[in-house]
Amino acid sequence: MSLDDYGGGQHEQSDVLVVTTNDLPGYRVTRVVGEVFGLTVRSRHVGSQIGAGLKSLVGGELRGLTKTLAETRTQAMERLMEQARARGANAVLAFRFDVTSGADVGTEVCAYGTAVVVEALPA
Repeated sequence: MSLDDYGGGQHEQSDVLVVTTNDLPGYRVTRVVGEVFGLTVRSRHVGSQIGAGLKSLVGGELRGLTKTLAETRTQAMERLMEQARARGANAVLAFRFDVTSGADVGTEVCAYGTAVVVEALPA
């Protein structure tokens, strides 16, 4: 089991910086590109649903569903970064996730934020 199996986030070598804050210390926003989002919808695997149902009888973490949600959030975040990059941004401020379950068919995950162009302040 790797750290990425049950968590996520941005990799250090990324060319688009994504933060949850409204500003970025050490940087100056030179242009606001606008809202960007990355969206994905995942259906639940029948095997994981059966496993989750059995696990709910005894309690505990539903690891299969946890791993699926982590993968889904990572995919949504990667799509957000693709959108920002395609529009000329190098950062996304006020990054958030929105998660919605849809009629027992799947889970919609939307990663969204404000795409901007930033430059580092002189030291």
